[in-house]
Amino acid sequence: MEIVYALAYLVAVVLFIIGLMRMSSPRTARMGNLLSAVGMLIAIVVTVLQQEVLNYVMVLVGLAIGALIGGITARSIKMIQMPQWVGMYNGLGGLASLLIAVSDFFRLDNISAFTTVDSVTIVITILIGAITLSGSLIAYAKLEGLLSAKPITYKFQNWWNLIIFVIIIALMVYLILVPNVPMMIVLTVLTLIIGVLLVIPIGGADMPVVISLLNSYSGMAGCAAGFVLGDSFLIISGALVGAAGLILTQVMCKAMNRSLTNVMFGAFGATVQKAGAGAGGTEKVAREATVEDVGTILGYAKSVIFVPGYGLATAQAQHLVKELANLLEAKGADVKYAIHPVAGRMPGHMNVLLAEADVPYDKLYDLDSINNEFERADAAVVVGANDVLNPVARDVKDSPLYGMPILNVDKAKSVIIIKRSLAPGFAGIDNPIFYMDKTMMYFRDAKKGLAEIIEEVKTL
Repeated sequence: MEIVYALAYLVAVVLFIIGLMRMSSPRTARMGNLLSAVGMLIAIVVTVLQQEVLNYVMVLVGLAIGALIGGITARSIKMIQMPQWVGMYNGLGGLASLLIAVSDFFRLDNISAFTTVDSVTIVITILIGAITLSGSLIAYAKLEGLLSAKPITYKFQNWWNLIIFVIIIALMVYLILVPNVPMMIVLTVLTLIIGVLLVIPIGGADMPVVISLLNSYSGMAGCAAGFVLGDSFLIISGALVGAAGLILTQVMCKAMNRSLTNVMFGAFGATVQKAGAGAGGTEKVAREATVEDVGTILGYAKSVIFVPGYGLATAQAQHLVKELANLLEAKGADVKYAIHPVAGRMPGHMNVLLAEADVPYDKLYDLDSINNEFERADAAVVVGANDVLNPVARDVKDSPLYGMPILNVDKAKSVIIIKRSLAPGFAGIDNPIFYMDKTMMYFRDAKKGLAEIIEEVKTL
């Protein structure tokens, strides 16, 4: 029978690997998610059978409750809430690993019977699981608006974090040598605290990195829990998720041209630059457009590039973007969508939003594929994006954004920006594009603005 269990685990692992591979493209991501879910179901069933669980009713009740909660939340949460719920699910993964480690600590009848391997795996799982849990809850609170999205800092913050982390390491070493319940509780509390302290100084501009990093943490926590339980599938699946999260984190950091250290400890976006402030205290003036101005430009354009951002997500305007694009295509325009890797609040946020509106995958272009197209575009329509198209990242060496790859929106013949105000983006940096002669600022909520433009274009 063991050979059957081993083969079933192998099938589950293969499904996980294929699922991850399929998630690399928006076109195949849905199938990849389904394959991974099937792999996890197989692993759960095999584990229950292999461990000779006596109370199958409790297992089925647990599965039913989990499926019910997951189904309800997946169906009820809005697309704009997806980033915070990804963070929440990362936290639940950390919680599961933490509970496994703590329960295994109490499960052993005699603490003196702990082996070094037992102690090492348990304390590492507590560390990673607790940091993942509390850090993810803070990320959720920031994304949900329960906490300020701006970096929360205080004096000697990094030094305090370092001191607490040194104490945690010392406690881990002590517990490996002398396992005992009181110190285990202290370790758990301190690791929960350090998880909070590591995330509160990170601002909204860096949330895509935080989400992918916490995803990696949840995988590593699962891997560590696998060592605690002696479960090979949990080790392998956790390692896959952890590695995928680290790779994604590296991609996100590269997309911002910043190091992970700078993201974690730089408090990026804490200082907000006043909008419209020019050199020597002069005020720059943005040109506000009417709906007739915008409609005329788009109605006769032959090449249009849409640039979606977080403002599109907050307004839930993705379906209107698609409607406007269809209208322009019916008039003979070539329409494309420019997607920046860190646009929005989680990796792939814009891809997910546009996929929900049934935007064809072949019209979504990443930064490298679309940047040369802007010079030939009659119009670039920016819907709620800001930092990912700010030319100071390309032109101003002393700017905090300098070196970050951006979408070359300023190269288009006309630039239409649908935005509620001139307020800077999450990075807190004013955007010179707002004040260019060829830029038209259409100060509206994305949903209202797009609806007005659609009606105007229809009259042409």
